[in-house]
Amino acid sequence: MTLIESLRSTPSAAWLAERVSGRSAVDIGTSIERLIREGELSDGAQLPTIRGLARELDVSVGTILIAWGRLRDLGLVDTHRRGGTIVRSAAKRPSTFRGWHDLDFTGVAPDISLQPDLSRAVLDSLSVSDLNVYGRDYMTERLRGVVEKEWPFAAEAWTTAGGGTEALLLAIAAAAPPGSVVAVDEPVSPGLLDTLRDLQLTPVALSSDDEGPSVDSFAEALLRSPSAFVFQPGSAFGARPAASARRIQQLAELIRAHSEPIAIVEDDAIGPLAEQTALSLGGELPGQVIRVRAYCKAYGIDVRTSVIGGSRELVERSIQLRSHGVGSNSRILQNTLAYLIRSEAADADVALARETYARRKNQLVAALESRGVVVHSGPESIVLWIEVADETEAMLRLASRGISVGSGSRSFVTPQAQPVIRVSPMQLPDAQELVDQLADILASATTPGREFFG
Repeated sequence: MTLIESLRSTPSAAWLAERVSGRSAVDIGTSIERLIREGELSDGAQLPTIRGLARELDVSVGTILIAWGRLRDLGLVDTHRRGGTIVRSAAKRPSTFRGWHDLDFTGVAPDISLQPDLSRAVLDSLSVSDLNVYGRDYMTERLRGVVEKEWPFAAEAWTTAGGGTEALLLAIAAAAPPGSVVAVDEPVSPGLLDTLRDLQLTPVALSSDDEGPSVDSFAEALLRSPSAFVFQPGSAFGARPAASARRIQQLAELIRAHSEPIAIVEDDAIGPLAEQTALSLGGELPGQVIRVRAYCKAYGIDVRTSVIGGSRELVERSIQLRSHGVGSNSRILQNTLAYLIRSEAADADVALARETYARRKNQLVAALESRGVVVHSGPESIVLWIEVADETEAMLRLASRGISVGSGSRSFVTPQAQPVIRVSPMQLPDAQELVDQLADILASATTPGREFFG
């Protein structure tokens, strides 16, 4: 056995520590994951003891435990009572892939295996003294205390709702009366156009550039006298970067100069999964902004609590729209969310999920582009917009292979000269051969003249 092979099979704590970037649980787990995937740590390698590596890295044992837990969840290591922690061969890891029909590329659904365990969070939420006390807490003190610290502007009022879709519907209904015009920056989030239609609102589209909704298109939209502006500052569903500070100021100046008041609804659709909190018009236009922050994609759909904060008038109106002010979220769910937001372990899980989703997206983009497919996606976006010759034909061909994708035309107000389909890579398998297989199928279904893999 060579020296390198020996190190791979029995790496010392010092050897491993030299190859770890950072000292958080996420940094440690991600670094070791990279070493395993790149073959620096081979099948059967026994990792150093938790205490030994913690001492070498000068971190807590708990930090290493969190990192080890995520590696186990990814199927990269096994822990044995007497044999320590062993790297698992990729060939020996059980495959959870059961076919493309089993994955959701349409609804932007997260990979639930990457979400935090809820057991401790739920148990902690049961410890409050006012549990089951009659009354209505639109937002508990625990939740407000942690959310205020990360909110991008000083909100005048707060409330909670169910998932992000419900919260966004309430916020838009509070901001725009039926029959009015609403400005939206496209492409819009899945289902938003249906929501606007249900609320009897007429959308007017804004085009975008690398700094956000363009100034010219917003000025043109103002000629239609919109009652509200539905804004995606983080561009979670867009093909552009997050809105810049300069663009925020430019949009605010246009809104101030407009003759009629405009309510701004900010959709923070992926919450903690974003690399950083998107900027807000709330600091520039206090009293006119209501922001919705969704947490389901990060923490799980059964947390079922989104936060609405901003203008007192708009927040109070959204409360009244929810069952005439009678509806409120369970204190248990609100305090569960509060626990997760302040939890170091949950932060590590979310950071790993963020990195994993970015890697999956980049893998699929690279595979598609190598096959001549044109793909658009913003840096923080959780979807890909793939150019096709014919949207309907492409969707039908993919459906015949058990692959459902999103309709591009249903995410644009303005008919597009270039048809696109929407694909969410969040549930994409990590195996490169499956990424390549999907890229082959997508390329053959979307590129004119290319033979379809039947």
